[in-house]
Amino acid sequence: MLLNPILITVMASLGQCSATKNAAAHSAAEAPTIAAAAASQEQFSTLVAALEAADLVDTLNANGQFTVFAPTNDAFAALPEGTIPALLKKENKGQLTDILTYHVVPSNMKATEVIGSSGSRTVNGQWVDFTYGPNGAFIDNARITTTDIECSNGTIHIIDQVILPTGKNIVATASDTGTFNTLLAAAEATGLARNLGHDGPYTVFAPTDDAFARLGKKNIEELLLPENKDKLARILGNHVVSGRIYSPDALAAGHAKTLAGTHLTISMVEGRARVGDANLLLTDIDASNGVIHVIDTVLIPSEEQARLD
Repeated sequence: MLLNPILITVMASLGQCSATKNAAAHSAAEAPTIAAAAASQEQFSTLVAALEAADLVDTLNANGQFTVFAPTNDAFAALPEGTIPALLKKENKGQLTDILTYHVVPSNMKATEVIGSSGSRTVNGQWVDFTYGPNGAFIDNARITTTDIECSNGTIHIIDQVILPTGKNIVATASDTGTFNTLLAAAEATGLARNLGHDGPYTVFAPTDDAFARLGKKNIEELLLPENKDKLARILGNHVVSGRIYSPDALAAGHAKTLAGTHLTISMVEGRARVGDANLLLTDIDASNGVIHVIDTVLIPSEEQARLD
């Protein structure tokens, strides 16, 4: 199969190591596990210490197929002073585990697959982005410097930075954008904000302030009245799905059941991704307890729509 020129350029820029060149001479069964391969290289000593502190060594020694984007010692050293000693403390094991599992994809992805993909769900649950171009291949903001270190239970790619999952919940993430003020006010009025701030994971199809504005000021004011709390809660529940559902999975499923008990249709219409009657403007915004997809229309359940018309 012929590779396109961009792919050839990127592959050439990745600087594959001798382990990659010799991979053809050794079967995966003869290769070390991911944990053993990392432990055999001094450049991963900080990573190995972190894996031990998080009790992840056995996982990466076990049967299965993983892809590990492995930061070097220099990558860890570039973190703010004191970060590594703090993360290695027993009381911070949960945070350390979140960070390390954000570097692991639960499938075996060779370099060509990484380059051919826009991203992947990690063992952490959050999404990482893959990009590539003349300057090389990247996972989030980290450059992939060496690829395809073959292991018996997967593959290691070396990266030059530690990548960090978001620690902000859905409410904080939405608040930071500055475009969901009406949605957040409504969530606060119904008590949904408490759930979206602490529970989960959830997937939120989030209408922007402009989307709410199209309902009309009078309708919004009425919905925010205490006596309309149940109605507002049902409308908001029509935008929230249990679980962390990223856009590829959402489109593949074609529908989703909401907290309100309704069913949303998810599809491609004339080249645009849509959920119900809304266009998806931006997808896969990670939060610590879920994911946000931005939409341009408030999704009103049919029985409530007549009351607003």
